[in-house]
Amino acid sequence: MMQTLEFLREHAVTLPLLAKFAIAMAVIVGVPPLARRAHFPIVVGLLLTGVVIGPHGLDVAGQNRPVAEFFAELGALLLMFFAGLEIDLTQFRQAQRKTIIFGVWTTGLPLLLGTAVGFLFGYKPVAAVVLGSLLASHTLLGLPIATGLGVARLEPVTVTVGATVISDTLSLIVFAICVPTWENGFSVTGLAVQLIEIAIFVPLILFGLSRLGAYLLSKAENDEDAYFILMLVILAVAGTLATSINLPGIVGAFLAGLAINAAAQTRPAKEKLEFFGNSFFIPIFFLVTGFLIDPLAFYQSITTNFPLAAGVIGALLLGKWIAAQIVGRQFAYRPAARNTMGSLTLPQVAATLAAALVGFTTFDPAGERLIDTELLNVVLVLVLTTAILGPVLTAYFAPRMRAEAETAGPIAPVPRRA
Repeated sequence: MMQTLEFLREHAVTLPLLAKFAIAMAVIVGVPPLARRAHFPIVVGLLLTGVVIGPHGLDVAGQNRPVAEFFAELGALLLMFFAGLEIDLTQFRQAQRKTIIFGVWTTGLPLLLGTAVGFLFGYKPVAAVVLGSLLASHTLLGLPIATGLGVARLEPVTVTVGATVISDTLSLIVFAICVPTWENGFSVTGLAVQLIEIAIFVPLILFGLSRLGAYLLSKAENDEDAYFILMLVILAVAGTLATSINLPGIVGAFLAGLAINAAAQTRPAKEKLEFFGNSFFIPIFFLVTGFLIDPLAFYQSITTNFPLAAGVIGALLLGKWIAAQIVGRQFAYRPAARNTMGSLTLPQVAATLAAALVGFTTFDPAGERLIDTELLNVVLVLVLTTAILGPVLTAYFAPRMRAEAETAGPIAPVPRRA
């Protein structure tokens, strides 16, 4: 078996670049339908395929892969840009007070519990807070299921969708504060400067770039090619500004998506950029992430660090579920509605995975990683577990929420605005 693997690895490394490109394209095209047929998330399929063709498998890409790394970095930026771009700000405003309350709860509880788990297992304060921030956000993998079942416009789902704005923004801001603190060491002056820079940067992107971007995009609205390029320029500018003040580029990308959210909606160029990103760069990001997984080390890490993995997953499940129950009871939502809210906030994919990889490549002055290999493996287990568990639970509870609404109904649909 090992001889066969070594034979394949030797020949895979020597393949021409175009052959490697063809293999990557075949993977991107072939894995999603296979994953759907196997009834597990496409992200999981791409990650596992990355393990197979990566340096710990067939090693198709080789050890030196600058093009793949660049495409993956761009994929991570686009992933976060689309996360900001796809948030429904109209829904956020329609139930704004409830949305903010749930957003704070579903961010704060997992953040505190995750940080506590980090401290419990001996991580330094900054690394422990980063672990908490990774659990604070969520990816709405179950939303298409809710939409298909006809419950997406019911208030609990609307509130949950709007809370994504709060959870992603707050978790990334916490993460953004931790990264330069880890790189440069903690100092009151340094932290104060960082907070001031963030306090300037966030409104600058959300309001300044929003107006400038809307103006520039309006000038190019009749030229799809220029509109397409302008969105990429806005993404690059926001990412560059973020890195200039020692923030991860993904923070700038997410805020840029929020900034031009209203201006870019329903534009053909936006749909084309999403098609291009979702069909090429973002799958490459997930594939290259799979390159980081050493199956043997992954297995050993989970078996030897099972308490850490159980603690992290438990902190997430407990934090998200308690937040949904507390807020749901406060707003008189019925049990299935509260459980649907909890299930929608479980998946940890987009922001969690992107931030974890930034943390893995962030070092302190002594050369220690912010997120070490063991914790990265645990985060990958978290991603795989919640990417499957969240949609499954949504598919179970959402029909019951619809039945509750139909039988007794104070949970009315959020009205559409003219």
